[in-house]
Amino acid sequence: MRRFIALSLVAAGVLATSLPAVADSGTVIRRTSYGIPHVLAHDYRGVGQGLGYAFAEDNTCVMAEIVVTLSAERSRWFGQDDLASDLYYQRLNQSAVVERQLDRPSKQAKDLVRGYVAGFNRYLAQNGAPEGCKAWARPITEIDVWRRVHQVAGLTGSEGFQEQLVSAQPPGTALAAPARVEKERPGSNGIALGKQATAAGTGMVLGNPHFDWADTWRFYQHHLTIPGELNVSGAGLFGVPVVNIGHNDKLGWTHTASEAQTITLSKLTLVPGDPTSYLVDGKAHRMIAEQVTAGGTTRTLYRTPDGPVVEDDRALQWTDTTAFVLRDANLGNLQVVDQWLAIARARSVPDLHQALVRHQALPWVNTLASDTTGTAYFGDVQVVPHVTDEQRARCGADVPIGLVVLDGSRSDCGWGTDPDAVTPGRFGPRRLPTLIRRDHVSNMNDSAWLANPAAPLTGYPSIVGDVGTERSARTRVGLDMIGTNTFTLSTLEQAMFGNRNLTAEQGRAAVVAMCQANPTLPANDGRPVDVRAACSVLAAWPGTGDTGSESRGAYFWRSFVALTGRPGTNLWQVPFDPADPVHTPRGINASDPGVQRAFADTVRLFGDAGVAVDVPLDAVQQYEGIPIHGCRGPEGCFNVISVPGPPRPGLTPEISHGSSFVMAVELTKNGPRMSSMLIYGQSADPASPHHTDQARLYAKKQWVKGEFTEREIARNADLTIRRLR
Repeated sequence: MRRFIALSLVAAGVLATSLPAVADSGTVIRRTSYGIPHVLAHDYRGVGQGLGYAFAEDNTCVMAEIVVTLSAERSRWFGQDDLASDLYYQRLNQSAVVERQLDRPSKQAKDLVRGYVAGFNRYLAQNGAPEGCKAWARPITEIDVWRRVHQVAGLTGSEGFQEQLVSAQPPGTALAAPARVEKERPGSNGIALGKQATAAGTGMVLGNPHFDWADTWRFYQHHLTIPGELNVSGAGLFGVPVVNIGHNDKLGWTHTASEAQTITLSKLTLVPGDPTSYLVDGKAHRMIAEQVTAGGTTRTLYRTPDGPVVEDDRALQWTDTTAFVLRDANLGNLQVVDQWLAIARARSVPDLHQALVRHQALPWVNTLASDTTGTAYFGDVQVVPHVTDEQRARCGADVPIGLVVLDGSRSDCGWGTDPDAVTPGRFGPRRLPTLIRRDHVSNMNDSAWLANPAAPLTGYPSIVGDVGTERSARTRVGLDMIGTNTFTLSTLEQAMFGNRNLTAEQGRAAVVAMCQANPTLPANDGRPVDVRAACSVLAAWPGTGDTGSESRGAYFWRSFVALTGRPGTNLWQVPFDPADPVHTPRGINASDPGVQRAFADTVRLFGDAGVAVDVPLDAVQQYEGIPIHGCRGPEGCFNVISVPGPPRPGLTPEISHGSSFVMAVELTKNGPRMSSMLIYGQSADPASPHHTDQARLYAKKQWVKGEFTEREIARNADLTIRRLR
């Protein structure tokens, strides 16, 4: 009946004008094709309620799992393998770090969260939890959502050290601290085009976040409207009621994971004979002992005023003389909700910059944006610990962990602050990189240095990122894609899914010529390997990350490139040149013995795993049985899809990480034109019609046309309407 009424109103031409008025009497949830909710309400609590209700319809069990995790109850429901997680979150919860910061968010942010909780719980009360999570799903609370906000803020900081933080024990205890296992970190591609780089002289943005495909770290696409106050469309991470990446009618933006470090370590000098006491300026201080109980296990964990003690079995061992403390600049950061709301309300690039400066709460991301004037923006205005280069030289401890490690025995080695920093202990916005252009800016997870190669960003603290160093193959292919092109929305879409592979473009022909001339090559152990079959496969492969019949060879090339990174291999004919960072290094040096051994070893790895060298990409890269095109960033691929490799017995084709929500938006004077793709769909529930619908589109390189105006929404062929009163 609702559908009939909606279509009748469309025919009468009145839906576009009547629906905003309806919002005064409640919240309206309109779903368009692929289950995208457009929530209309008269205040923040109302749009929060609609979003919470819609999200619960699609992902009740995922939100329930998020709450179980943040409540430190995973061991109870999922087993003792999750004990470290429970101890980590129980410790956070005991500290009341979230509760202590609840006076910081604005009334609008609090109302949004309050409504989100009410909407989710309303759906749960009306429909109950699905069978798969009925045992552990419960109504959520505002604290649950704020804890999720805090978890997102700390994602690339303390969150990545959970086991090392809850296993840190004084020397002589039986508990062993595990080594930290490097995981795929959040990444992204972002391009913002100004009027000089677009055919119509408009602004355009391409957003392409690379995230884990695990259910709890997915994006959810939605559109939130409060007439006269907020009108924003895009996607946000599960459980956080904002648009992280998106657009309004005047501005589009995206984020990429920044190279700026948001945590530092302090190397403590311990009091002789007392490994739980440490020296600062020659004076002894006792560590703070905390009793933490979770999953039936109680541990005594230690901290200092700067942060918790952290330990692994490699570079960060707790000995009789030394221990390490982790300090996280995002600890207590709940202001991210207000930050993303301020971005959503920005009307131009200058407005956006002021929103970033005013809140300075983005946790670990750069921002790229463009507006209707054709002005493009790059900014790394976020949370960065105030550690100057002078301080690093004076206080740096030689610990090979890839993070800033300071001397904790000196009080003058702590974080400083800037007068314009919103929160003490951070660099102020004036000390962080920004760039405004009329042509283009981009970032593919390298530092800010080459946001636009014509205007290199230099002179910033090294903790923000390096300069003059080799850029990743993904950065170089992205910069080459931008080049001097003038884009339309269509050509921007085509560039995104072109699936170029830079290393293949630069070296496949040379490698094929080498293996054709040498049908037998020595492996790393000196034994000869017949490489003829693999050589023939690569000769026929077109060198892209496309799926289908021509994809045979793509997975072999990926595995080969990974092995060329071994020490002693001289991979490139032309080495990196800081005077030409966009085009160097280049040309695979196929005559190098290390390259040849890598080729032979790749053939053997495939044989040992029982995988054919000509296995198509379709067989190793799937989502629910659907072949997914794309390839890994280290190969020089822009459209990142990550699967484990090289091959091994029992390898599954399921995707763990990569492109997730993709947005291409043009900001015209007549309103935004947007195409999007949420590859894994709106719902993590396999029974949902929106679990694989967009994956099937993606496999065919088709996009979802964005609907933003009331007229566009009303005309959608799959429109449904629900009112919450």
